[in-house]
Amino acid sequence: MKIAVITDSSSNLDMGYIKAQSNLEMTPLMISYDGKFYRDLVEVDYETVYKKLDETKVTTSLPSLEDFEKAINKFKKAGYTDIIVITISSGLSGTFNGFNNIAQEHDDINIHMYDSKTLSMALGYLVKKAIQSIEEGKSVSRIIADLNQLRYEDSMALFTVETLKYLRQGGRIGKVEGTIGELLRVKPVIYVSDEGVYETLTKGFGISRALNSMRTAIKEKFHDQPVDVTIHYGTNLEKAENLKTKIEFDLNVKGIDVIQLTPVLGIHTGPEMFAFVVKKAEK
Repeated sequence: MKIAVITDSSSNLDMGYIKAQSNLEMTPLMISYDGKFYRDLVEVDYETVYKKLDETKVTTSLPSLEDFEKAINKFKKAGYTDIIVITISSGLSGTFNGFNNIAQEHDDINIHMYDSKTLSMALGYLVKKAIQSIEEGKSVSRIIADLNQLRYEDSMALFTVETLKYLRQGGRIGKVEGTIGELLRVKPVIYVSDEGVYETLTKGFGISRALNSMRTAIKEKFHDQPVDVTIHYGTNLEKAENLKTKIEFDLNVKGIDVIQLTPVLGIHTGPEMFAFVVKKAEK
């Protein structure tokens, strides 16, 4: 058995990491503005996308199905027997369903579709876990079990935004309440539910209190367990670095990264967003 992994750019994985894995392919989601389509991370940069948000209509769409097809064929030619496809939540994107339709057309390789029900580095951690489990020689069923354990038991992802207008514009508001909260400057703490849609965990009066609520929720889940942390931000790196210091004080941090949110996700959150993605550290 020879197993490969395909994911999409909402996994927010570093391009260096992706290129270093011979059995991993990333298919970029698409960003559209000014009448043209661009591949997330590959053909657009953060600054351009955030600038365009307030200048013109910016939309997103699922990855090119041709890119997905090429990734499958690449692994076929390389002699892989199985591919695990780990995508952004089907509750937030049509990527899973689009990929699943293509996968049904390939009966000469085993394609296992995994709907992560999440996104950003919460998805990235799942991809890394799959790659690690493959290296350990685990079966596909065991790898899927590992992914479920990480997604639903051993990780937590929360974010907050300065304004909900971008989530509304992109149709990604899910079950997050908005209008009255914005009038009162109440900021939601948002998570992706087990069903893969956005929901409100709690609220804070102002973004600082929302961030404090996020830290409290994470501390209550992990206590003193060793954890790995990713802090996502839109454009405010300085504040993100300050949050890193606070999280290191709150938790038993084994590894921590501050990573700008990939443009295709930033379109739906806006430039003033912060997220904490936390998982149990490997022993």
